[in-house]
Amino acid sequence: MFAQAKTGAAPKDASSILKAFIAHDPQAEYTFDSERNSPQSEICRKAGPGRERECIDLQMNSKRLFQAMQDLGFFCALPIDPGRTYMECRPMPK
Repeated sequence: MFAQAKTGAAPKDASSILKAFIAHDPQAEYTFDSERNSPQSEICRKAGPGRERECIDLQMNSKRLFQAMQDLGFFCALPIDPGRTYMECRPMPK
């Protein structure tokens, strides 16, 4: 349903794509990761029962994606396992 964000997409477009992806399942847990200093990140939605994990690539660096997820009402942190470098984001209670 969600295609990979176009390379070179404007920041506003990346924000719109992210908001649409989150709006599909705002109560899900999300993870995101990117290479160090990369302008692109991958964000994934954890799979629910009978569903596959869904991921999209965004033209948004990890720092900006972290801020965008907080702005959308998520708490993001590194996993407890120090060998893992992706961020986990959970919706904050309302």
